[in-house]
Amino acid sequence: MANSGSQVSGVAERYANSLFELALESKSVEKIEKDLARFEALLDGSTDLQRLIRSPVFSADDQLKAISKISDKANITGIVGNFLRVVARNRRLFAVPAMIRNFRARAAQNRGEVAADVISAHDMTAEQIKTLGAALKGVAGKDVAMNITVDPSLLGGMIVKIGSRQIDTSLKTKLNSLRLALKEVG
Repeated sequence: MANSGSQVSGVAERYANSLFELALESKSVEKIEKDLARFEALLDGSTDLQRLIRSPVFSADDQLKAISKISDKANITGIVGNFLRVVARNRRLFAVPAMIRNFRARAAQNRGEVAADVISAHDMTAEQIKTLGAALKGVAGKDVAMNITVDPSLLGGMIVKIGSRQIDTSLKTKLNSLRLALKEVG
């Protein structure tokens, strides 16, 4: 099963690299990044769409038709719309979230930034985002492009991933560590 994650990672990286090369050629990296973010927001907001991309029950034709309609309705056209259709036709929709992360990382690297995934327990204010960005810039030594998501199950705090480093200050993790420590004592 551990191999499965690396397969998704490899597929996602190859597709993201191809999309990034197209973005560079067409000088539309920023537009493609925005379209991918819009699709990611749709995905995050819909359990039905998540089920569509993850479930092997749907045929390639069903996925292609659904993705085409969703893309058209969300006005995700051009390179990203075509990209999503190719991914659906090739039965690789399950890897779209990882493709988006990989594309975002490549775009950030191209701008001389480092990409950071931030998972927060609550919505952050603009001031908190600015402060976090400055702190991460100090750690990374360069500008940081943050991808911020909210996961209320963390209860409090956040998880920050920059490259291979992860900083976990979530209350959920602290409570789990405390629970394990108490089990060892008792």
